[in-house]
Amino acid sequence: MHYATVLPSLTRREALSRMGGGFGIVGLAGLLGNSFLQAAATGEVQNSLAPKPTHFPAKAKRVIFLFLNGGLSQVDTFDPKPMLDKYHGHPFPGGNPMTERKTGNLLRSPFKFKKYGQSGIAVSEIFPQLGECIDDICVIRSMHTNLPIHESSLFMMNCGDIQPGRPSMGSWVTYGLGTENQNLPGFVVLCPGVPVVGPPLWNSTFLPAVYQGTHILNNESDPQKLIQYICNKQLSLSQQREQLELLEKLNRLHLEQRKGDPQLEAGIQAMEIAYRMQTEAPEVFDIRKESPATLQRYGEGDFARACVMALRLVERGVRVVQIYFGNGQPWDNHEDILVHQKLAQQADRPIAALLKDLKSRGLLDETIVICGSEFGRTPVVENSAAVKVQNGRDHNPYGFTMWLAGGGIRGGLIYGATDDFGFKAVENPVHVHDLHATVLHQLGLDHTKLTYRYSGRDFRLTDVEGNVIKEILA
Repeated sequence: MHYATVLPSLTRREALSRMGGGFGIVGLAGLLGNSFLQAAATGEVQNSLAPKPTHFPAKAKRVIFLFLNGGLSQVDTFDPKPMLDKYHGHPFPGGNPMTERKTGNLLRSPFKFKKYGQSGIAVSEIFPQLGECIDDICVIRSMHTNLPIHESSLFMMNCGDIQPGRPSMGSWVTYGLGTENQNLPGFVVLCPGVPVVGPPLWNSTFLPAVYQGTHILNNESDPQKLIQYICNKQLSLSQQREQLELLEKLNRLHLEQRKGDPQLEAGIQAMEIAYRMQTEAPEVFDIRKESPATLQRYGEGDFARACVMALRLVERGVRVVQIYFGNGQPWDNHEDILVHQKLAQQADRPIAALLKDLKSRGLLDETIVICGSEFGRTPVVENSAAVKVQNGRDHNPYGFTMWLAGGGIRGGLIYGATDDFGFKAVENPVHVHDLHATVLHQLGLDHTKLTYRYSGRDFRLTDVEGNVIKEILA
């Protein structure tokens, strides 16, 4: 039967509207952020997310990036400084360490530290459950970045450059490796809102857009509310498949008439993956399928829910999952560092539960877990006119902490150090480019060879810098 004669004046949009659930698939395809529509122009639509060979044997297969957006204070969490207690209220010995705003004298941490595990690594009292996992964690105390500005530092930590317009790390990883589950996006971003800067932090920019992150607002437990149009209850999957096949035939006829249209070709692919997602996405995002005991370990709240989702996503072969702690910049505590304690109460339990469940399910050895912020905070109090209560800290890009676990990273290890007051990295300094190079290395990718030619030059995540931190590798 020739559809062109049966439906001579019926447009594709009209055909969709007459198919009881057609727009459901269209809506779900929109979850991909028009990525296939953009990717078609590059000719990389077909099988672009299929698994790809590594440059060398990999130690890890996937990544979970726990992003505590706003600026986690290292001296109040993972980098204890007794000298802050001793010289509390005194001027900083090196002069006024102003970064972004006006600062004053040294400010001791209001929190106590305790040594945990066989490694005896000290962790703040606001992260007691995470402290119990310390023997699986490598604490890098000598991180540094370029600028004390949220936007620039967010771009650097996520995309490898202080300027917008570069692909995100998650996009580079999926570009280099593809993904293991063709029924789900390769790169998923979970946030109950939008962090500062927003979608450019998980964009693929000049990489084919199939590699951009799929942003899920994880403030719902019901998958039907979490992802709009995730399925059509009025139609069975077989009926939807028949509709999709009819739509594809109409699109193919239209494609022949237009002598090739990359966006239409990509639209066909987007519909297909959206259809496939209907079979798996409702299940993977339904955390109620976990046991009550499991959910109790994570606790309640958006971040806890996201950690459970991350577990379920990597368990099903999603390559990269990034969790932003919250909307805006919740850890940006200029005025009162005691707010860190309230935030940690929401983060400590689910992060520890995630690490323990990854380990018990045999996933931690193949999953790199990264945790940290765009920069740290000063060891001195902020006393700018912007604050009313002078008990907070300003931005600090010169020395801060991030930690890694799993994926062939040595646990129970401290790497690098800041000065006696926690302001600047002085021992084994680690730039963001070094962190990115190390993560790619564990995934079996040579950061100098993972390139994409654009605008006359070869780009890479680490630009022209970056060294693998071999000392932290198991």
